[in-house]
Amino acid sequence: MDEKIKSIDHVKTRVISCKLCNLCRDRINAVPGFGNLNSKILFVGEAPGKNEDINGLPFIGNAGKILDDALKKGGIKRSDVYVTNVVKCRPPNNRVPEISEVLTCFQYLKQEIQIISPNFICILGATALQSVLNLKEVGRYHGKVITRDDLKFFITYHPAATIYNNKLKNVFFKEIASLINMMKT
Repeated sequence: MDEKIKSIDHVKTRVISCKLCNLCRDRINAVPGFGNLNSKILFVGEAPGKNEDINGLPFIGNAGKILDDALKKGGIKRSDVYVTNVVKCRPPNNRVPEISEVLTCFQYLKQEIQIISPNFICILGATALQSVLNLKEVGRYHGKVITRDDLKFFITYHPAATIYNNKLKNVFFKEIASLINMMKT
């Protein structure tokens, strides 16, 4: 068995059985990352939503459909990338994850990044930006690449933000296309 598959399966098993914070109490399913283990882009969102909690897969609800459309328009498919979240269980009532929950799950995200070893880590939205890079204000950083510890982070809005603010949809689609172009060079 391929070493990447063994490693990611180990992380998934740990995520699925995790009981390290209170989010495990209300979850239907923990939601480990999913996708192409050889992806050049790893997408990081906030936390699973209702559909993700029910099905145990990341980005399969409305935000996932928007991400899929943006990828397709940029010339790649969902199966070409790896998607995950900062927090692996749905917070009650879709609230923003608490700092303690983020810190508890961060070990899993770090392992996913290490295993996938992408060229770019795409930070989707404010919670991921704060959690991964300790930065605030997506509006200030969107469309930009930040390099830290030899990792390249591309910042953009969360696809769910385009549902509530239609003006962001064009920005999001353009930024995903820009990221895909960077990946190809």
